[in-house]
Amino acid sequence: MSNHKNVNALTAGGVLISLGIVFGDIGTSPLYTLNAIFTSILGVKEGIAHHPGSITTDVVLGVLSCIIWTLTLQTTIKYVIITLRADNKGEGGIFSLFSLVRKKAKWLIVPAVVGGCALLADGVITPSITVTSAIEGLTSKFDVPVVPVVIAILTVLFIIQQFGTNLVGKLFGPVMFVWFTVLGIAGLLFIVKDLSILKALNPYYAVHLLATNSKAFIILGGVFLCTTGAEALYSDLGHCGRNNIRISWIFVKITLILNYLGQGVWILQNEGTFIPSSKMNPFFQIISSHFQVPMVILATMAAVIASQALISGSFTLISEAVRLNLWPKIKIVYPSVQKGQLYVPSINWMLWLGCCSIVFFWKESSKMDAAYGLSITIAMLMTTILVSVYLRSKRFPKYLIAIFISVYVIIEGTFLFSNLHKFSDGGWLTVLIGSALFTVMWSWFIARKIKNRFVKYVEIEDYYEILSELSNDESVPKYSSQLVYLTSANFKTEIESKIIYSIIQKEPKRADVYWLVHVDVMDEPYTLDYKVEFLIPGKLIRIDFRLGFRIEQRVNLLYRKVVEELVKNGEIDITSQYTSLNKHKIAGDFRFVLLEKHLSKFTKLSFYERTIMDYYFILKKLSLSEERSFGLDSSYVDVEKVPLIFVTPDDIELHRLPV
Repeated sequence: MSNHKNVNALTAGGVLISLGIVFGDIGTSPLYTLNAIFTSILGVKEGIAHHPGSITTDVVLGVLSCIIWTLTLQTTIKYVIITLRADNKGEGGIFSLFSLVRKKAKWLIVPAVVGGCALLADGVITPSITVTSAIEGLTSKFDVPVVPVVIAILTVLFIIQQFGTNLVGKLFGPVMFVWFTVLGIAGLLFIVKDLSILKALNPYYAVHLLATNSKAFIILGGVFLCTTGAEALYSDLGHCGRNNIRISWIFVKITLILNYLGQGVWILQNEGTFIPSSKMNPFFQIISSHFQVPMVILATMAAVIASQALISGSFTLISEAVRLNLWPKIKIVYPSVQKGQLYVPSINWMLWLGCCSIVFFWKESSKMDAAYGLSITIAMLMTTILVSVYLRSKRFPKYLIAIFISVYVIIEGTFLFSNLHKFSDGGWLTVLIGSALFTVMWSWFIARKIKNRFVKYVEIEDYYEILSELSNDESVPKYSSQLVYLTSANFKTEIESKIIYSIIQKEPKRADVYWLVHVDVMDEPYTLDYKVEFLIPGKLIRIDFRLGFRIEQRVNLLYRKVVEELVKNGEIDITSQYTSLNKHKIAGDFRFVLLEKHLSKFTKLSFYERTIMDYYFILKKLSLSEERSFGLDSSYVDVEKVPLIFVTPDDIELHRLPV
């Protein structure tokens, strides 16, 4: 935790780490952005330009100006200056932001879920296009089988996730420092050949292009590719700290702009012969032929780093969704002791399958561009909505909030519409993936609300006497020395009627001590608190855990830790009450009882709710069991099936016939 608290300290090491973790995605965008834009402008299909002569000085300056001012307005102002303020105890990302504002309005769950799904969908496209673009750099000099090489690299990348990325992560910063330095130098060497390219710094050329060019919307769809890594700036806030990200962005932005300007000079020099393709990518054309192979190797390393950052981000996003009850319980592994290191096997192999399928299906990065950008635009719009609510909660002037949301809804809305033309060419894929993910998150969230609606609570004080007498009733076989139930009741005065039914009626369960354990997921990421209340001294004890949404809910270990502290403090005695064991001071046995709800065919729900619940129970079968998700040892866990809704005789109209 100390490392976490010091992460915001501005240090040279922190700035270097930021280069490796935060800027991989946006840092590799020069590999394909201008290639994609001019493919659209020239109407290139099957290697043939259908609109020759479309490249003019005004067009090139306009395109570059659009890129520069997109990086300024979208990345610098929105994310680096404004969004990084939304610091949730040092953590960032769309679900951290949602945790900060979710109490302000119930509808905020919609932008949070939509944004989270869009980011996950983007995680399938980014590794595919970045690694493919890098390997394609070899095709200008060598006959390289791009698809097999890319799939091999991606496979190795996804395989090593299970071992943790601690060692590899230490190399990220220095490699990306070299990458950005080379980007800047390569661009600068071409800029000095034609200083007039610096006119692109003037926003006039961007406005002029958008106002006069008939393909303005299509061009914007390509321009957006330059800022697709901006969301990572906020997502990785907890790994690098606000100050380190802001300082390193200055260096990154300068080198990116220099490289784009250098590519622009080359395009102007070759405007008559330039046909965007893997063999005539302006990114590699501004590199001397003597350094082509080393540059491809460096580009591949940068692409892998960009992919690694996005994969890790997907793991973090899913783990947060699980803690916030927006995703089914799944296996999450912590391969190293380093903070933030986690591995989600199911998501890892889903991403691998998706990436390899995209590479195998489209084969070329230029064809993948169509699927890229649409989902991340949606994610950015959702972040804008949540940030505006956050700014309001911090009492920022209303006129500033109005300006913020107006400007960015217009900018991102325009980008969204400009990317819609990509839908039929491949954008449908990310929409399809995002929609599938949305059905999972939304169904899981709504199903929980439906379940909570039918949970019946009773006053626990009404059962104090019965529980005490049952505990001392030797005519009832002892079920366990220490009997533990997980309860969803938020107040100590309440308890689910199903728990009382399980203890007293279903099968009377005598125990020396009854425990009620409640887990509360907090809006802060790393809270780790607990509270103990002795409802019936020595007979009924309640433990409330308050865990941050990034804390693993290992109830078994947490419960044992609390019990050990209570025993050490002399607050409880867990020695077995069996005569033969008591004299040897042997601790009594512990048993957890989990109540697993099922949907009765007699349950009365609307068609929508019934569909949601049916889907929920399918997802539940595919997810981890309750005992595994809470880290319980199945050898001392009993699972009792109870109906979600009890159907009583009062619901039946029965007529007795005379004899």
